[in-house]
Parts: sequence; C-alpha cells; structure tokens
Amino acid sequence: MDAVPNTDHRVSESGDLVIRSPTELTPAEREALVAVGVVRASLPGEHLFLRGDAGQSMYLIEVGEVRLTFDDGQSDKVLGPGQYFGELAVFIGQHQRYASAVVESAGALCEITRPAFQTLLHSDPVLAAQFMQRSFAYLVAGEHQLVLSLKRRNEDLMQTLDTLRQTRSELSVAQQLVRSDDLTGLSNRRGLYRFLDELIRYPLAGEHLAVLLVDIDHFKRINDISGHLAGDSALRAVADELRRHAGPMDLPCRLGGDEFALVLRVADEGDLANRALGLMAAVRSMRLPSLLHKQLTISIGGTFCTDPGGWSTWYSLADASLYEAKRAGGDRWRLAS
Repeated sequence: MDAVPNTDHRVSESGDLVIRSPTELTPAEREALVAVGVVRASLPGEHLFLRGDAGQSMYLIEVGEVRLTFDDGQSDKVLGPGQYFGELAVFIGQHQRYASAVVESAGALCEITRPAFQTLLHSDPVLAAQFMQRSFAYLVAGEHQLVLSLKRRNEDLMQTLDTLRQTRSELSVAQQLVRSDDLTGLSNRRGLYRFLDELIRYPLAGEHLAVLLVDIDHFKRINDISGHLAGDSALRAVADELRRHAGPMDLPCRLGGDEFALVLRVADEGDLANRALGLMAAVRSMRLPSLLHKQLTISIGGTFCTDPGGWSTWYSLADASLYEAKRAGGDRWRLAS
C-alpha cells in the first residue's frame, strides 16, 4: 500500500457488520486480480521493493505477512492475507514507491503487473473502476493524514527551534553577566581577560594599544562621611564617564573596589594624554547630591602595551604610574616611562 488509508466495512450473510481493512479486497476483486496475476512463494526477509524504487506492479498477499516501512515518521504497517499494496504502480505506471516492502513471514504473493491490470480494466471495467475509486479514496485519506502528521512535526520542530533560540539567548545573557560587574555594568576581570584574548583578531592598523588605570581619590573618605550608598553612586558615575570616553574598539572595566581600567587604542602619546585629561575633567565637573564633601576627582596611571608583555606587565607599569599620581596629591595622571 502506498499510503495509510481508512477502514471499510461490509455486512455478512447473517446481517452482522464486518470491519474490512482498507487494504483488503472484496471477494470479486480478489478473484479478478488473481486471475490476471502470477502467484509465487515469498520468503522471510525478502525485499519486494525499496522506498524510492520505480514501481511496476502491485501485490496481493495470499499467505503470510509483509511489513511496509515508510521511514518518514510513520509507523510500520504489517499486512496479512487478503490485503494488497503498491497499487499506484498499476494505476499510473513507474510510480516512485513511498515505502519499503519486506516479507515478514513465509507465504505466497500474487503479483499483478501494469499490463495485467490493463487487461482486467478492459475485461471488467466496472469492477476495475470501483477498485480504483475505492483505492484512490483510501490514498487521499492517507495523504491527508500524512500532511497533518507532517504539519504537527513541523510545529514541534518550530517550537524546538524557538526553545533553542531562547536557550542560546539565555546562555548569552548568563555569559555576559558572568563577565560583567553587578554594580556598574562594566566588564569585570573575566570580561577583560576575554577581551585581551580576542585582541589578536583585530589588527591595530597604525594605532597603539594602551591602558589607563583609574582610581577614585579618597574613596574611603566618601564611604566614611557620606555612606556606602554615596560610594556606590560615585562608582556608577565614574563608570558612566569611562563608558562615554571609550571608543568602539575600547574596553572600560571595573577591576574591583574603586579601581577601573580603560584598554584603548590611541594614535600617539599626545592622544593618550588628551584621553586621560578629558576623563579627569569630566569627573571633576560632576556634581553628585549624595556626596557631602568636596567634588569627586580621580587619579590615572597609563602605559603603552608594548610587546613582549602581557596584562600582568602592563598592569604593573600602569599601577606604578597611578601610585605616582596619587602620591602627588591626586587629580592628575602619570604615564609610565
């Protein structure tokens, strides 16, 4: 059978309703088909045809069973004596098989070729037409069921894809949270190390890589006098200025406490100095209502990231410069020599 049709029924001589499989022939149809077909023995495991083969004949099971395997999500069908399959091959000729047919148990099959069915069509057109009409009705019903099944599978697939997209999005958010500072939203040390690992993918193209270490002046005094909420407000304000002063290829981050870093690309030493001075002036001009003491200021230590080196080397040089700026009273910047 080339599709999965519905069931049929008939009334016995005693008047009882008898359910007939859609692939089971009426006595008259069976007698007519056997008359034009060839009966032969069938052995277990014998492949009658494979899915995709060009069909040239249909089969009527006399004895034994045949398994149809569809390979497209449909369940296998096991047909028994009196049932038929592969009828589209004799209806339209050279029909591509929808399923594979394998003999399940030893028995006998009646094979009806297209020329043989044409003989039946000429000798008993009424019977042949009724058989074809019923078979096509079953086939259409089976195709309808297949379409509904495929539609459900497609809906399930789309739901699975949506779930995967949502999971990927949630994973991306989770990874971003792991690499971000909770208070300021800037990258943390994990984000910084990830950024440094990927630097090799982006050539400098005539620019120079540099690091500015930023530290809030007298931050402990801010917490002691104005409270920790004011301290958090100061941290967020400095983070916002770092974000505004960062270029598209730069990375502002919070290393911990009141210490920040800005990894940036600059043209030369003068460009680096202007970036540091501009950041200091922006912070100096801020007015935070939560601060009860004088204006907020920062100190900056900078260095160029030259090879050979690495973050630990660059950080040590910038940190030494930052210490010089703090020791000189703060609100200034120093560049590592």
